[in-house]
Amino acid sequence: MAQPSSRSELKEYCLKQLGKPVLEVNVDDDQIDDLIDDALQYYNERHYDGVERVFLKHKITAEEKEIIRTGVTTTTATSSVGVSTVSYNETTNFLKLPDTVIGVNGVFKMDSSTVSGDMFNLKYQLFLNDLHYYGALDLLNYAMVKTHLEDIGRLLTPDVQLRFNKKQGRLYLDIDWASVHEESWLILDCFRIVNPLEFTKVYNDWWLKKYSTALIKKQWGMNMIKFNGVQLPGGITLNGRQLYDDAVNEITVLEEKLHTEYEMPPLDMIG
Repeated sequence: MAQPSSRSELKEYCLKQLGKPVLEVNVDDDQIDDLIDDALQYYNERHYDGVERVFLKHKITAEEKEIIRTGVTTTTATSSVGVSTVSYNETTNFLKLPDTVIGVNGVFKMDSSTVSGDMFNLKYQLFLNDLHYYGALDLLNYAMVKTHLEDIGRLLTPDVQLRFNKKQGRLYLDIDWASVHEESWLILDCFRIVNPLEFTKVYNDWWLKKYSTALIKKQWGMNMIKFNGVQLPGGITLNGRQLYDDAVNEITVLEEKLHTEYEMPPLDMIG
């Protein structure tokens, strides 16, 4: 049980850490389930082991392309200007992503013909005509030419601009949908949460175990605060406030540890 591999084992582990069966932990099972859900949500959003980078592919069908291209116009808001009312509309030109996707880094270029499309592109002709020439030189010149070609590609076929919010699960692609070929594929660079039901080692994560225990301990203290100072048989006095304060301190330390040791650092923009 020291290495839980399921939700029930994680719950039992946390209760044992709090004194069960020597002590009666005054926390309801429904409260424990909610707290474990909170811990898993925080783990998936912040811990680097709580997500995985995946490449999802999606096939654009003719029906889907037509719906996205034309869109269904809906009124999102209205405002009054003087004596007239102005309406703001939005079209449903988005792709619905699975709920497990919490971030989208980008979409691979849908048109790469500028540099690397077929045998008539610049890259192919470069190797066909000048391969013997580059064989006589070092790699520096070759790398500079490749960088120059990549700059040309980014100017003529820019990266796909996108908008995504994990609470909506909608991926907006700011492209000309009329130019998208039917039956074409989208390759999405995404971050997806690690499902503990499929990968049960999540329940045995050290930080998650300690954080879940601290949350249950905090709830235990909250449940016992109203009985603070009550004298029990045998001279024992309840002190729910102290239990609550200890748990709050433990949670603060664990969250700080998560941000400094287990969370991916933000990528600053340079230049």
